[in-house]
Amino acid sequence: MATLTRSALSAALLGAGLLLSAQAQAQQQKITVAWYGGNWGDAFRACVAEPYTKATGVTVVPEVGTSTTTLAKLQQQKNAPTIDVAWMDGGISELAAQAGVLDTLDPGAIPNLKNVIDQAVYKDGGSTYAVSTGYYSLGIAYNTKEVTQAPTSWKDLWKPEYAGAVAVPSPANSSGVPFVFFLARVWAIDPSNLAPLYAKLAALDTALFFDSSGAATNAYQSGEAIIGAHFNVGAWDLIDKGLPIGFAVPKEGAWATDARLHLVKNAPNRAAAQKFIDTALTPDAAACLATRLYLGPAVKDVQVSKEVARKLPWGAEGSVKSLSLFDWNLINSRRAEVTDAWNRQVARKN
Repeated sequence: MATLTRSALSAALLGAGLLLSAQAQAQQQKITVAWYGGNWGDAFRACVAEPYTKATGVTVVPEVGTSTTTLAKLQQQKNAPTIDVAWMDGGISELAAQAGVLDTLDPGAIPNLKNVIDQAVYKDGGSTYAVSTGYYSLGIAYNTKEVTQAPTSWKDLWKPEYAGAVAVPSPANSSGVPFVFFLARVWAIDPSNLAPLYAKLAALDTALFFDSSGAATNAYQSGEAIIGAHFNVGAWDLIDKGLPIGFAVPKEGAWATDARLHLVKNAPNRAAAQKFIDTALTPDAAACLATRLYLGPAVKDVQVSKEVARKLPWGAEGSVKSLSLFDWNLINSRRAEVTDAWNRQVARKN
């Protein structure tokens, strides 16, 4: 009897030890998620990472950088990645898929994929390589103390009174290359011959060509730039903080894209990474991102306040169908050419 008691006690202690070990392992487990800096990263942490950690016990370690920086890291780490999940913008997302650094998103492991609108699930053949977590647009931000009337055209950036105080994206920013094609449309320049546009851009007296949205925000906040391109996300963040900033959609319109989530191929913590993506695709996460970043939700039937709705990229009454979205494969086919021409004909003259 004493022997059985000791055996039972040993089994109980072993079971308790295994339970404690499993709990400790869950507490110690971490995933690395690549996301953007500034208010974007703050929102991703509050809306997705913190609820995820609360539900799973898995710690989220951010790897902060632009989409292009993240793609470069994934390519460098292709055989032994340290990043599990990556946020990257439209355009860079397609390049990442072509580079073979992304894993397939499995609806069985990520059941909330079914909550996402069809346009926001990105496939190559039959395999899903990315899912949108929300849409944003590029318009004109301006200092309301320096620019008393809201700009009505992208051509206003060339007005002499704004010389030395204009900000536009560089090709290092995910918006930079498509912005070139967008401006070609504004100036009625044939996209097959962009030399006249490069001449116009070289003549534009800029404060900076920004590589990241954070750099643009800093320039508008400090007064280094008083007018220029900016994302609705960054502009409204400054406005909400009480800064003298306005945001305008010019008569030529504003183009839009989205922030997408990707599962990294050979991710060291694949199951935990899939759960993270699943968490990001809940209505709660989408509503939180819409409220904090004014991202247009990709998740179906998300409810937000009227104040938030008017700041979304499609406005209070619109939808994703209202946006002008690019054919990224076409843009990407000319990315190297545009970047090289920009470096030679635009950047060196400023």
